[in-house]
Amino acid sequence: MSRGFVKEGDQEEVPMVPPRAFLPCGMVNYVTPAGMEQLLQERQELINERDNIKIDGQESDARVTRNFINAKLDLLEKRIRIAKVTENKHDGEIAFGSTVTMRMNGTEMTIQITGVDEAAANKGKIPFTSPMAKALFGHHVGDFLDVQLPAGMRNIKIVNIE
Repeated sequence: MSRGFVKEGDQEEVPMVPPRAFLPCGMVNYVTPAGMEQLLQERQELINERDNIKIDGQESDARVTRNFINAKLDLLEKRIRIAKVTENKHDGEIAFGSTVTMRMNGTEMTIQITGVDEAAANKGKIPFTSPMAKALFGHHVGDFLDVQLPAGMRNIKIVNIE
């Protein structure tokens, strides 16, 4: 039907959904087993939220909310479909899924290299696509390396790999 025959009040805005974490086009969406569990849990929570929308007022409000949740689910489903669950087979070399303790500028820190959707800097989880993760891949305990970070060049010593 032509949009000319639709009442103005019946027109709904297309929901603006924030994008998921950046994953370069064509790159494999590696996830840890825990990361896959998080994605599946997020999907279930969105489905529950959508299925329990209460209509307290206008039906159009419920439709807009449902459309927003469905759009988020679509993005999430695409990530789940292309996810490749990968476990780190610890052989002493830093790889996807490794938990790395390192010393940088006299400060010791521990990070885990994870998938883009499970990365959270405040929890010590960095995406495998980050410059830090790329610089760490293939290194061993005791290795020294220089890494260019936004704050400048940093010298890092690998203290432990789990």
